[in-house]
Amino acid sequence: MDEAWLAEAVGRELARRGVILICGGLGGVMEAVCRGAAIESGVTVGILPGDDPNSANPYVQISIASGVGQARNLAVVKSAQAIIAIGGNYGTLTEIAFALKRGIPVVGLNTWSISRGGQEDKSIVQAEDAVDAVEKAISLAKGQKVD
Repeated sequence: MDEAWLAEAVGRELARRGVILICGGLGGVMEAVCRGAAIESGVTVGILPGDDPNSANPYVQISIASGVGQARNLAVVKSAQAIIAIGGNYGTLTEIAFALKRGIPVVGLNTWSISRGGQEDKSIVQAEDAVDAVEKAISLAKGQKVD
């Protein structure tokens, strides 16, 4: 399934549930998730890697110019109660690692899997679709167990 479509659906679902969306604020999946949230009148925050708050995608309502490059991934993670990782490259992988190291739940949609000692590590809770991802993220953020 197309990652941009998944991201937009996640953004819509987060906004419908009144969840503030925090992301890296740039293009691709970040823009798609913000677009979905904006369509549903949700609040979007972009923590940008550079110094220019105007570099955010057009759907970011609150733009934070961090000036710290990819280190801003830590700020994105520390600002969240749960993470939904959609697809992604190494930046997404660093966010997953930062979240897991800090005990912040991670829900995955078509994203990375990890292993330890040759055995799959189930720390990333897999979701079937956008609604499932949002439901799991909200439950985990509240300290509830998910299947």
